[in-house]
Amino acid sequence: MNDLPSLTFEQALAELQQIVAELEQGDGDLAAGLARYERGMQLARRCNDLLDQAELRVRELAANGSEHPFTGPLDSRT
Repeated sequence: MNDLPSLTFEQALAELQQIVAELEQGDGDLAAGLARYERGMQLARRCNDLLDQAELRVRELAANGSEHPFTGPLDSRT
């Protein structure tokens, strides 16, 4: 499938989660497992690319506004 460029982050993540669940079950033959793994890696790259784009956009917005991007540990936001 070459639908990766059209997938939203949420769509790619949902499909990736489904593939992970299938692989964890260990059902099927080796060839099918490898195909699912390959698709999962493509989906993970798509998610990472979309996150990188979002981060760049946030940085651009922060540069033009008065707010600065949060750079501390995630658990310190609460």
